[in-house]
Amino acid sequence: MPSLAPTPLPARHRPDSHDRIGLALAASGVLTFSFSLPMTRLAIREGLDRWFIGVGRAAVAGVLAAVVVVATRTSRPSRADLGRLAVVAAGVVFGFPVLSAYALERVPAIHGSVVNGLLPLVTAGLAVARAGERPSGRYWMWSLLGLGAVLVYALDRGAGSLHAGDVLMLAAVGAAAVGYTEGALLARRLGGWQVICWALVISLPVTVPITVLSAGQNADPSATGWLGFAYLSVFSMLLGFFGWYAGMARAGIARAGQLQLLQPVLSIVWAWPILGERLDALAVGCAIVVLVAVAAGRNAPIRHRHHTSG
Repeated sequence: MPSLAPTPLPARHRPDSHDRIGLALAASGVLTFSFSLPMTRLAIREGLDRWFIGVGRAAVAGVLAAVVVVATRTSRPSRADLGRLAVVAAGVVFGFPVLSAYALERVPAIHGSVVNGLLPLVTAGLAVARAGERPSGRYWMWSLLGLGAVLVYALDRGAGSLHAGDVLMLAAVGAAAVGYTEGALLARRLGGWQVICWALVISLPVTVPITVLSAGQNADPSATGWLGFAYLSVFSMLLGFFGWYAGMARAGIARAGQLQLLQPVLSIVWAWPILGERLDALAVGCAIVVLVAVAAGRNAPIRHRHHTSG
């Protein structure tokens, strides 16, 4: 399997053919991830334990990842990379899956999906601090418009305040943003699929025991619940990251991350047929504002200072 590591980014650029490849890869990840919250809610509703869902999906994906790295004879990560892979694992293998599973016990998938729309803004902030990216004022303006739509929705559904489900989703967003940023930086050298595979493999000593212990807490799950869990394990936890990390490494963390403003819109759409959740006017209106923000901010310039991935 060839490496997806890109060439270095120029000091200032607008989308070119190289960016379009990166954005297409990132978009494939966004499409895959957009099913994650509805499928998590489905698995919970159909009797699977939240810890089993949150960690078990990483255990299954970790076994598959181990098969991939053995079959492709992928070089082992260096000792320095192991620490950074642990950061990736803390964010996307443990943090987001577990926190979002707890959140979705308390709020509908549509609600959680809209709050998850904050993720691009948090990721862009980390891109500034960690990756040396400098999004323009226009980028921030449109991103903040999308953020405003998310907050209006969350506050309306929380009767003017955030509740426990919102707090848990916000914590999940923070964890995902950390894992995304560190993973994208590593992907510039290791390749996108290598990063998630190794993050999952080094997590197996933790994910497997927790999965075995939490399996007893499942409440006679249905075949539909297992289908949701299978999607989370194979696609949300593994295959979706192949394109996502490679795309962020190619197109830039902030620019690719902005595509995730589309994710809550898609998740809202999927929650309707998958879960039967009501699609109301406010959700549709907020989704439209987010779509406008993505379209308008897509070509906003982003500067890059010299940065090494080590």
